[in-house]
Amino acid sequence: MTRFKIVTSRKTLYLCVAAFLGFTMAVLAGTFDPNLQDFPDPTGAVRTVSTTGSVDTTNPFFQSLGTNGRACISCHQPGDAWTVTPKHIRERFEASDGQDPIFRPVDGANCPSADVSTEEAREHAYSMLLHKGLIRISLAVPNNAEFEVTRVQDPHNCPETTPQQLAMFRRPLPSTNLGFLSTVMWDGRENAPGQSINMDLMTQAKDATLGHAQAAVAPTDLQAAQMVSFELALFTAQSRDHAAGKLNVHGAQGGPEALSTQPFHIGINDVLGHDPSGAPFDPNAFTIFKNWTDPDSIPREEARESVARGEKLFNTLPIPITGVGGLNDALNQPLIMGTCTTCHDAPNAGDHSVSLPINIGITDFPALAPLDTRGLPVYTLVCKATGQKFRVTDPGRAMISGKCADIGKTKGPILRGLAARAPYFHNGSAATLADVVSFYDVRFHLNLSEQEKADLVAFLRSL
Repeated sequence: MTRFKIVTSRKTLYLCVAAFLGFTMAVLAGTFDPNLQDFPDPTGAVRTVSTTGSVDTTNPFFQSLGTNGRACISCHQPGDAWTVTPKHIRERFEASDGQDPIFRPVDGANCPSADVSTEEAREHAYSMLLHKGLIRISLAVPNNAEFEVTRVQDPHNCPETTPQQLAMFRRPLPSTNLGFLSTVMWDGRENAPGQSINMDLMTQAKDATLGHAQAAVAPTDLQAAQMVSFELALFTAQSRDHAAGKLNVHGAQGGPEALSTQPFHIGINDVLGHDPSGAPFDPNAFTIFKNWTDPDSIPREEARESVARGEKLFNTLPIPITGVGGLNDALNQPLIMGTCTTCHDAPNAGDHSVSLPINIGITDFPALAPLDTRGLPVYTLVCKATGQKFRVTDPGRAMISGKCADIGKTKGPILRGLAARAPYFHNGSAATLADVVSFYDVRFHLNLSEQEKADLVAFLRSL
């Protein structure tokens, strides 16, 4: 089985680069074997298994196919649940004086024309990447847009950010657990109607290489297919929690091994009734810790009972869903009595099993507490037909469809491995899982008790 080092020291870093991959992979000290290795994270450890039994580091996923030294692994690190986190990005900055391939002006900087000539300048230029793990995505307003951008408030004063060419700052999505996807990218821009997820992922691999890696030519179909096959074989989940211990003992089904055998098909358990099997929606979408409900029969009983209570709350806590674009309006119901699993319905994975971009208010400006939107541009959009005005930090799906109804809509990500990949939401506006729970508490007027909040956090960090 192939092994390689992931390190933080500069000396060992460049030895690793020269000996193995030819580019930076500095995140954590230790040997990475996806089927055996735990990576420590803030609340325990995360682990990945590959259904192929090994990691082939000759795969194009690990190769620099562009012109700027980047590869897929540059922004999709196993110790960060196959995305990147500010803590480890900072370590890479310090190990390389900000020269690591992740630090490239094309999208790593707050502005592609930013001064990166000195280490001090680079620290300023890459502040959104360093502090929130955000990549700059530049998209043109669609020609068919039902709206116009009437004002741009850009804290970075970037000349490339204009009313016609907007900049959105977004977290890199994990390149693991992709077998549960119903749509690709936060705004679904890589999805083609009637095309399989595998083909969508191949398109994404090519576009990422051309854009993020600044390749002169796209990867071949073979290279893209190899990348996608590598990613589809990966399953990642929290394996150990500091309080609850191992997450796959005493009847629990935590960790990546059980996840790798989780049944899934497009539409499974969909609340909108799109399950091709005809099965009705079941709000009890998570069953991982149902056997931890008896505190007298298991060790670490208090912590494990909290996780189990959190799972039950996630499945059954009544939520008065109002004002959610893509849900209330789609069903023509101003009030939907739902649960967390109304939107996180894919069994034991937690994303939506059909493409369902929704707007729950993450992009609204000013943002609800405790979301932190500092550093994000603010755009004023006016719908041409109605004059309705929106102030958002990201128009979301509307930048692809051009529709006013899609302003602020993004997809819900797969929830497994959450503890390893803070900050949360597409724009990194929630620093912790406690902030995520607090946002939903405020947004939907849940009036959660402190115990309920703690139980939900205990569950989410065990995924």
